[in-house]
Amino acid sequence: MTLAPTMTTLIPVPLPQNPYTVAIEAGGIDRLGDWLTGEHVSHSLGKKALVVSSAPIFRHYGDRLIASLKAAGFQVAHHLIAPGERYKTLSSIQRIWDTAAQHQLERSSVMIALGGGVIGDMTGFAAACWLRGIAVVQVPTSLLAMVDASIGGKTGVNHAQGKNLIGAFHQPHLVLIDPEVLQTLPAREFRAGMAEVIKYGIIWDEDLFSQLEAAKRLDEYRFVKGDLLETLLQRSCQAKATVVSQDEKEAGLRAILNYGHTLGHGIETVMNYRGVNHGEGVALGMIGAGRIALALDKWEGSAVDRQQRVIEKAKLPTQLPETLDREAVLQALQWDKKVKDGQVRFILPTAIGQVELCPQVPETVIRSVLDGFNHINEQTTV
Repeated sequence: MTLAPTMTTLIPVPLPQNPYTVAIEAGGIDRLGDWLTGEHVSHSLGKKALVVSSAPIFRHYGDRLIASLKAAGFQVAHHLIAPGERYKTLSSIQRIWDTAAQHQLERSSVMIALGGGVIGDMTGFAAACWLRGIAVVQVPTSLLAMVDASIGGKTGVNHAQGKNLIGAFHQPHLVLIDPEVLQTLPAREFRAGMAEVIKYGIIWDEDLFSQLEAAKRLDEYRFVKGDLLETLLQRSCQAKATVVSQDEKEAGLRAILNYGHTLGHGIETVMNYRGVNHGEGVALGMIGAGRIALALDKWEGSAVDRQQRVIEKAKLPTQLPETLDREAVLQALQWDKKVKDGQVRFILPTAIGQVELCPQVPETVIRSVLDGFNHINEQTTV
């Protein structure tokens, strides 16, 4: 079997030690076996594969993926994880390792993440640790995972004190994005992924942001499919690949990818990963960061309004949950991975398409933004 040359976009991630390709191909799930035995996988793989997924995703795509792998000569096992951020724990990882041991995965074997960001993060971490590191392939099935979580090698699980505090950098051998799977993605999860797309427009790609502004609707797949979806996927993945290739382990530039995540992760943690999903947390975090930037005279009020209008167009939340403990969020910020010498550092916008790392944001400003958050639509920006 050969790969179809049409409708395929290849985005290289040219890391010095572990280069790989992000492939965007409609129907790609049915050709994963070809991809893993083709030229775009830099290291040859053994014939044992473990597919990690969740029951809802596996029900839609598991048989097709496994059929493709078996046709390419792989011996395939699978392991299912309960869906949801609250299951992103070391106990879930242990169960992946138990399955790996049961099927005697070797150093040449590969783990394949078929699912959203939670599945991708956990599978990557399990692969990073099994036999001190085996190959992992990301096959993202959510928009959020396609444009963000599957690219860059960040893997891990949550700790009671905060999100993704336990993990490792472990780059995939391949990222295979099949846009057609988004047809079965719930609308809320599609909107969650759109938060990350908006993020790329703010931090990196002014033209992408302008296209988001020009779109009539951003809240469901049926309004974003076709050429617009292709553009959003390509530009978002290219932005992530470019940043990661320049700073693999977040020594500097890569920190900008955390725009909206500082407050967002704090909100998720305090809510115990219930009621607010990751993309919704990022949307709230971007609104908060924009307001902090405005208060510090780093961003104009007109840009704050433009960002909020696009977030609203995606039907993402713009108000904090009424039950959210603001003081607990302030405490949770101390566990953010960008904290240095006890100081919470924020990624703050300075223009559409540009952000900077702000090493010190006064707690009084953060508190003021949180306290006034739900009155944001009543405020007049200048």
